[in-house]
Parts: sequence; C-alpha cells; structure tokens
Amino acid sequence: MLNPGDPAPDITLSDHHGVTVTVDPSAARYTVVYFYPRADTPGCTAEACSFRDEWDAFEGADIAVVGISDDPVEDLEPFAEAYDLPFTLLSDPDGEVATAYDSYGEKQMFGNTFDGVFRNTYVLGSDGTIALAYEGVSPEDHAVEILDDIAALDD
Repeated sequence: MLNPGDPAPDITLSDHHGVTVTVDPSAARYTVVYFYPRADTPGCTAEACSFRDEWDAFEGADIAVVGISDDPVEDLEPFAEAYDLPFTLLSDPDGEVATAYDSYGEKQMFGNTFDGVFRNTYVLGSDGTIALAYEGVSPEDHAVEILDDIAALDD
C-alpha cells in the first residue's frame, strides 16, 4: 500500500468511451482514485453510486473522482450509463496501473485463485502526492468517508 506523502504513480488509460486519458492531479484540489474489482456487481455498483450520490459535494469542493478496474472498455460504458455516473471510469486490463498502486494481485473466490483488482482508494493532492490511502474499503459509505477525511485535512 502506498502511504500519504508518497509520489502518486502516473495514470494513463482508456476511459469508458475508449478515449486515452491521463489523470492530472494538479487539475483539481484533490483527485480520488478508487480501484474496484468488477463493473456492475453489487459491491462495485454500491461504491460507484455512493460517489454519484455525493457528486455535488465532490464537485463543489473541487475534488475529481476516477474509478479504475481491469474491466474492458466495452464493459465500462454500459455500467457508467446504467447508473448515470458523472465521473470517469478507466480500463486497466493488464492491471499495470493497479499494480503501481498496490491494488492488483492474487485473489481467491469460491475456491478459485486468480489475479484481480483490490478495493483500495487513494486521494491525490494537487502536488501529485498521496494525501490519503484506504485499503480494502467498504463500498457503501466510502464516498462520505472520503469527504469527511478531506475536510479534516483542510482543518
């Protein structure tokens, strides 16, 4: 897990429209980069919708949000549209960016072992360093938790 103060690894991936995007932490006061295992599954949908439901608060505080999974681009666009997600979803099919963020590796489910994305979140400061780090997050109220923690940083 990367720690607060560490430099944030670069992120350049295809978004849910198939356009190559480079995340620029200096473009907002903070940038939330959340890693999620699979689009349109219950936990990932709850997490995405929590960011959507708090979108006005994020936007009003100049906080960008980016979701990253190893889903192919073609799976991300219908997910973003179905849940009216106002933020960018990025496809990391080989897990390269997730690996750089210590958010990809061996997992087990139903007796099967496979490589996949871990549910971790990082908040990047506008200086390009990690401001906050969350490992193995609970998806339901995660957006509110982040807003509260960012407000505490600013106090």
